[in-house]
Amino acid sequence: MKATDLRAKSADELTDSLRDLKREQFGLRVQAATGQLENTARVGEVRRDIARIKTVLNEKAAQ
Repeated sequence: MKATDLRAKSADELTDSLRDLKREQFGLRVQAATGQLENTARVGEVRRDIARIKTVLNEKAAQ
């Protein structure tokens, strides 16, 4: 997910994406705790995507 793609979305779409990513992050944490996580790199990807979305939302709020 790129920041330029995120800037093209509306605030509502971004909050929906943020909610979905937080749910995925929770699922990944549960999988990691139970030893079922196979793609460990996905945890970092999701964290960075959440940070990107929050950054773009803050930019939109500042305007």
